Amino acid sequence: MSESKGKTFEGGLSAQGLRFALVVARFNSFVTDRLLAGAQDAIARSGGDLAQVDVVRIPGAWEFPVTLRALAKTCRYDAIVCLGAVIRGDTPHFDYVAGNAASGIAAVGNETGLPIAFGVLTTNTFEQAIDRAGGKAGNKGFDAAMTAIEMANLLRQLATEVRS
Repeated sequence: MSESKGKTFEGGLSAQGLRFALVVARFNSFVTDRLLAGAQDAIARSGGDLAQVDVVRIPGAWEFPVTLRALAKTCRYDAIVCLGAVIRGDTPHFDYVAGNAASGIAAVGNETGLPIAFGVLTTNTFEQAIDRAGGKAGNKGFDAAMTAIEMANLLRQLATEVRS
């Protein structure tokens, strides 16, 4: 394996000095409140100031894209974390909501260049959602916040490198 001659860029895991928006769907709040607690824990454990973290509550996953666009336009945040839970039911509604939320979230991130972490659970059962919101599968809200921290630091580093 040949050794790279170029630089390596990697985002750090310190949230110190970073501003975040945590966008939380109220639908399935028993799950999303746990995801929110996990995201706040990740930011605090990483040296972030929770006074620099805004929580934005929305009705459900369908409302993520329009909310993210509005938040990105403010230029207040280093990263945004989306927290939601879409649980499969007996109708195709799950497919429409989960698919459009995911593609809309990705589109806003690509359009704006703002790191947007995907902490939206898409599960078959309520039990699976609970497992991923602080149960035996960890807390995906925590994981999404750590992704946001890393990406915010990486993009800052890349912006600084381009200017120098």
